[in-house]
Amino acid sequence: MKITLDTSFNGALGPVTLRDAVQQLRERDLACTVAADTVDQKATIFSACVERGFTPLRSEIMAAYYVAELDATSEAFDRGLITRDELETQRATLARLILS
Repeated sequence: MKITLDTSFNGALGPVTLRDAVQQLRERDLACTVAADTVDQKATIFSACVERGFTPLRSEIMAAYYVAELDATSEAFDRGLITRDELETQRATLARLILS
């Protein structure tokens, strides 16, 4: 079975498609714990992975990895541990790795 965003799964409140789950994630106000742009990045990566045929679990893992690596890279730059060029190179490498 090919997993797509229209694949239906049983959620806590009954059947839900991955597309609906991603939309609900984007609509949820998670500002108290997670920045909205982080949720958007993760939902975008998750959707891209599912569209490429990865399972929901693998897509979630890849999305979490992507966000964690972006955070670590940004923090390293903020602390002066890497240069702006290194920051941009690492971001491009990460995007190519996950989105290609």
